[in-house]
Amino acid sequence: MSSRLLRHILLVCLLLCCAAPAHAAGKLVAAVMTGDLSRYRDAHRAFVKALAQKGYDQGSIDIVVQSPNPDPISWANAIRKFTALNADLIITYGAPATVAAIHEATDIPVVFVDVYGPVETGIAKSNSLSGRNMTGVSSKVPMATMIKTAMETRPIRTMGVLYNSREVGSVVQLKEIKRLAVQHGFAVIEANAPSAAALDTALSALLYNKVDWIFVTESAVAGRGIEKIIHRANSGRIPVISLIPDSCEKGGLLSLEVNPTEQGQLAADFAARILSGKKAGQIPMATAKKVDLTVNMRAAKALDIHIPFQALSVATRIIK
Repeated sequence: MSSRLLRHILLVCLLLCCAAPAHAAGKLVAAVMTGDLSRYRDAHRAFVKALAQKGYDQGSIDIVVQSPNPDPISWANAIRKFTALNADLIITYGAPATVAAIHEATDIPVVFVDVYGPVETGIAKSNSLSGRNMTGVSSKVPMATMIKTAMETRPIRTMGVLYNSREVGSVVQLKEIKRLAVQHGFAVIEANAPSAAALDTALSALLYNKVDWIFVTESAVAGRGIEKIIHRANSGRIPVISLIPDSCEKGGLLSLEVNPTEQGQLAADFAARILSGKKAGQIPMATAKKVDLTVNMRAAKALDIHIPFQALSVATRIIK
């Protein structure tokens, strides 16, 4: 059996498993999401649209997407499936899927999307070039701005941090909060939620310790449970801050959010250059520039928190 025929058979099987339509054989672009989250879906929709505008539509490429269970084995297995298909390009959404691609897809170019701190997570060797057969979009934001805004709104003596030890981006955000805590003189109480089953226990620990604030790091587990997290925290009169998109719409007090659409568009530009022959490792990485500091006035009122003018003046979006 020829390798081309084997690839075609495997692609059909994978497409059927993913409930996606099969297309004529062309270049194969494979996408793996760290979790089935709206932020990744929004970025991917923007990616597909922008890539089509550059001439890479369904007539010239196959795009297959997988959203495996949010655990290291599932991320690695998803990448292995696409390496077995000899994909022409792999798109990874989130740091965990990207880390899996580093280990499992050494001969296939990779474009990563929505990675918080490519250097801090060990994905890239510098802030310009990755030093690997990959490039991508950093979602790193000035977290110090969000912490400063929070401190202007309500004193921070203890910050509860809900994180996921299985996701490197989440751990990086925990470390950044701890550095800021040293600078500003507040304590950090960690609560690890590596799975959905552990989420309630981790959140209960923070509520039991009566922390002043809860910071929810970005992770697939927290993303899926963000509404429950915010509801329980607000019931305990504890404000929530996060980098998770739409967290303020769901009741959080403050958020610092990178625009998923911009990230997808940047990734499409990288993908088009790679599909036309450019080496991924030679393309400088990008940092998303569209960042919103959101203040939820409805949540503030419900929590009986006064938002001072200086905090409102730096906000780019206010929910009234």
